[in-house]
Amino acid sequence: MSAFLIASFILAVTPGPGVLYMGTRSLTQGRGFGLASVAGVALGNLGNAVGASIGLAAVFAVSALAFTVVKSLGAVYLVYLGVQAIRAPRPDGQSPQFMNAGAPAIVQSLTLGSIFVAIAAVTDTAYALAAGALAPALARARGVRAAIGLGVYTVART
Repeated sequence: MSAFLIASFILAVTPGPGVLYMGTRSLTQGRGFGLASVAGVALGNLGNAVGASIGLAAVFAVSALAFTVVKSLGAVYLVYLGVQAIRAPRPDGQSPQFMNAGAPAIVQSLTLGSIFVAIAAVTDTAYALAAGALAPALARARGVRAAIGLGVYTVART
């Protein structure tokens, strides 16, 4: 579980389009709009986690063909990973496994997804609050908005 928490924190704290959106809203419209954006992104992430957790189960419940196709593609992919693992030099450590094979997958998936959403909401809130705190100083500085806009445009284009 600690490996999942660490991986989730690293993923959540790494700035991406969501952080850019929330930060921009905080800078241009104030802290309240930034925090509203955090709530919206968090709800979207939660919806994504729930959908991912129950989506395949729902499809598999109504379509044996879909289950067979995904199972076959998964088997081919596992063979590919096995060949790659045999060919690669041995790593020093083990890669973390987040799911326990003995417990219900949907419960674990929903739990892990919810934990990630909570971590991301906390880090996103920190970004929104920081940007909101900087907004008054940036509003007083001439030419800063143009530089920020150019920076945001450059980051978005890469």
